Amino acid sequence: MHNNRGARAVALCLALTTIASCGTLPRSGPSKNEIYAGSVLREGDAFVVSVNDRVTTATSVTPALGFSDAFINASPLGADTIRPGDTLGLIVYENVEDGLLTNAGASASLIDELQVDGAGFIFIPYAGRIRAAGNTPEALRRIITQRLDQQTPDPQVLVRRLAGDGATVSVVGGATAQGVYPIERPTRTLTAMIAAAGGVSIPTEIARVSVSRGHLTETVLLEDLYRNPQLDIALRNGDRILIEEDSRAFTVLGATGSQQRLEFQTDLVSAIEALAQVGGLQPQLANPTGVFIFRNEPEEIAEAVLGRDDLIGTQRMVYVLDLTAPTGMFNARDFIIRDGDTVYVTEAPIVAWNRSVAAIFGSLTPINAAVNTVEGL
Repeated sequence: MHNNRGARAVALCLALTTIASCGTLPRSGPSKNEIYAGSVLREGDAFVVSVNDRVTTATSVTPALGFSDAFINASPLGADTIRPGDTLGLIVYENVEDGLLTNAGASASLIDELQVDGAGFIFIPYAGRIRAAGNTPEALRRIITQRLDQQTPDPQVLVRRLAGDGATVSVVGGATAQGVYPIERPTRTLTAMIAAAGGVSIPTEIARVSVSRGHLTETVLLEDLYRNPQLDIALRNGDRILIEEDSRAFTVLGATGSQQRLEFQTDLVSAIEALAQVGGLQPQLANPTGVFIFRNEPEEIAEAVLGRDDLIGTQRMVYVLDLTAPTGMFNARDFIIRDGDTVYVTEAPIVAWNRSVAAIFGSLTPINAAVNTVEGL
C-alpha cells in the first residue's frame, strides 16, 4: 500500500512537470532556455551575448546627427547681393527740366518693383539691359549712373533692394508658421529663420531639424542646434527646412508592467530607462536574470562585440542582461537602446510551474489537499 501511495505521488508530480514543460499553456513569450536554443552556438541564427562593460562600449555607437563641413563652413550670404528674382526700387534724379525719365515739372522718376529676371538682368529705359545679379545695390547704382550719364547730364540714382523671392527658403513641419521666407540680413542663419517662422510647435526635447540642400539632407537635434553655435549654419537659396518629432521607437514585451511600443522622449534611452517607462518588471512574474534586447546589428558593430572579422552583413543579436549580477544594474543603466529594438523580459521558471498547477487545480491552494489525498491513499 505504501509503495502504491508513493507511485501515485510520483505520477502526480510527473503530470505537473509534463504540463509545465509543454508549450500549450498560455504565456507572454519564449522562455530563457528557448531563446538560448536559438543561438548560433546551438545551430540557431542569432548571436546571444551577455552584456558587460566591453559589450556596452561596443554597442554605444548611435547614429550621429549634425551637419557636415560643407554645411558648417558655408559663409553667410551677403544680405545686399542682388539675385535673380529679387525686386528692386529705383529713383532717378535729373538736373534738367525736361528729363529723359521724369515727367514735366518733376525732378525725379520713381521706378518701383523692378524685378530681376531669371538670367539676372533688368531693363531701364535709355540705360538698356543691365546685369543686376551678383552686384550690390551700390555697384548697380554706379553702373546705371554711367549708362544714364551718356543721355542726361549728371544723373543721380538711388537703388533699393526690396524683399523679393530671389533667395528664399521653405520652412515646413513643426514650425509655428510654415511658409516660404526670404533670406534677409536678420534671417541668414538657421536659428534666425526658425525664429522668423514663429519657432517650433512641438516639444523641443524631441524636435529634429533637417536641412535639404540640393540632393543632400542633413539632420540635427533642435537642442543641439541651440547648444552648439557651430551648428547654426548659413542658409542658401532653395534650402528646405523640415522640423519634425523624433520618430525613433522601441518595443517592450514580456513580464513587465505593460507591453507597448514607445517613442524616444530623449536623445538617449538606456535599458533601465526603457523598463522604467513601462512600470518595471512584474515582481510576481519576471525573471531578473533574463532581460533580453533583440536587435539587427550592423556588421562592424557585431564584429566588435564578438571579437571577430569574418561576418558579412547585418547580424541578428540578442543581448542578455542579468539584473541580479553584481554589475547588472550598472550594465542596464549603461546599455543604450536603439531605434527598432525589442526589449523582452522572460518569466521566472516558477511561473510556468504555478500556471501548470492552476491549470489542474484552478489555483495553488488545493495543491496541499491534493498531496494529502495522494498520501492518504
